[in-house]
Amino acid sequence: MTLVAAIQTYGYWLLAAGCLLEGETVLLLAGFEAHRGHLDFTAVVAVAAVAGFTGDEIFFWLGRRHGTPLLARWPAVAAQVLRAQRLLARWRDAVIVLVRFAYGLRIVGPIVIGMSTVSARRFAAFNALGALLWAPAVAGAGWLFGEAAERVLGDLRDIEVAVLLMLVLASAAVWAWRHRQRR
Repeated sequence: MTLVAAIQTYGYWLLAAGCLLEGETVLLLAGFEAHRGHLDFTAVVAVAAVAGFTGDEIFFWLGRRHGTPLLARWPAVAAQVLRAQRLLARWRDAVIVLVRFAYGLRIVGPIVIGMSTVSARRFAAFNALGALLWAPAVAGAGWLFGEAAERVLGDLRDIEVAVLLMLVLASAAVWAWRHRQRR
């Protein structure tokens, strides 16, 4: 199976899995692959929005049902709770929309919101708005990266595997750096 065939076969599933959690890196790569014609941009945005919304709903309900024990189990997450609570107290609705864009709060944010007095219906409405803004913005950035790379490097077909490998390595480095910063 070629790389292109693997992306076309499993790309949307990998995108959905990635967007249930953090999502930005996977969504950037999917936007890049949509630019390359290997994935459909509209489908990438739709899958990312639905999976991002679903992931945040899961974390909201984890916070609602098991917030305190969950935070006791993961002290690294608990350390970010105060920051999230301060933001939530000041700008509740905006925080719900923008939490998916905030570094370090993508998972803990919905958990903390679930632990608060925000109603499930209100969270779902603003979470949907956030997902609908986030998915095209991040996928679009991946698309624009593909456009810029193509203009600088010319036709990427000859170096496609190398470019994709560089993107994956850069994504892994960003993930490792974020993981290290959380500790």
